[in-house]
Amino acid sequence: MNRRQALTQTRKSLADNRIEDAPLEAEILLRHALGINRVQLYSDLESEIIPPHEEALKGLVERRIQGEPSAYITGHREFYGLDFNVDPNVLIPRPETELLVEKAISLARSHGLSSIADIGTGCGAIAISLAVNLPDVAIYAADVSAPALDVARANCKKHGVADRIILLEGDMLEPLTGPVDMIIANLPYVRESDIPPGSTLSFEPSLALSGGTDGLDTIRDLCLRAGEKLRRNGFILLEIGQGQAEDVTALLQESFPSSRIEVENDLAGIKRIAALRLTMSRI
Repeated sequence: MNRRQALTQTRKSLADNRIEDAPLEAEILLRHALGINRVQLYSDLESEIIPPHEEALKGLVERRIQGEPSAYITGHREFYGLDFNVDPNVLIPRPETELLVEKAISLARSHGLSSIADIGTGCGAIAISLAVNLPDVAIYAADVSAPALDVARANCKKHGVADRIILLEGDMLEPLTGPVDMIIANLPYVRESDIPPGSTLSFEPSLALSGGTDGLDTIRDLCLRAGEKLRRNGFILLEIGQGQAEDVTALLQESFPSSRIEVENDLAGIKRIAALRLTMSRI
């Protein structure tokens, strides 16, 4: 079997098992089995695959068909143009979260912010993306999970920002020793009922995914605690789920009645980012 045949066969196997984005997933799995990059794959599609690599590919495909996310299978996920190590201890970074990073970078530059805290950092994707693009801003990255912080620590070293990101272990905002200019968070916001057993989501850590019955448990907690950890005129940026904008806005308004709150859509038109500023001035 050559690479072209393996790619075609893998695409079909994934598609037949209702795996979304089967062509892309097939490419990812084949490249991982062969240990090559995309250019190497497509520059020599007629190259024969040796039996050990063919067997390895079969194993990877079976794991994917059983629901295991490809990012856990390969140990990698690209986010904001950077490659991050991931494992089952951390949530897999999503493309929509890049909008949260873009918003934070824009605000930090336009308002001259000096410190940002990423709460629930997981693999460190948000914090590291900010550190790479905002070299003069102090970045704090907190998580209650020690194994998750181990992954974040490895990614900090990988991207050369280990000396610029302060990793903090603890629940929510508790590890922060003082107020910051911005709190940014992609907290668990999926409703428990939306994580069926055996689904792809069930492979990811519940601690980083499930937001309780209504999906807002951790967001509600942050709203209650954030006041003392935010500087005057500071910002809060939250990623939220579909249909949660009204409830999250109400939570923020209740905790910060004198603030300005805006909600922004993602590329699919879903209200995805809730942005708050501790002033009525424009965000």
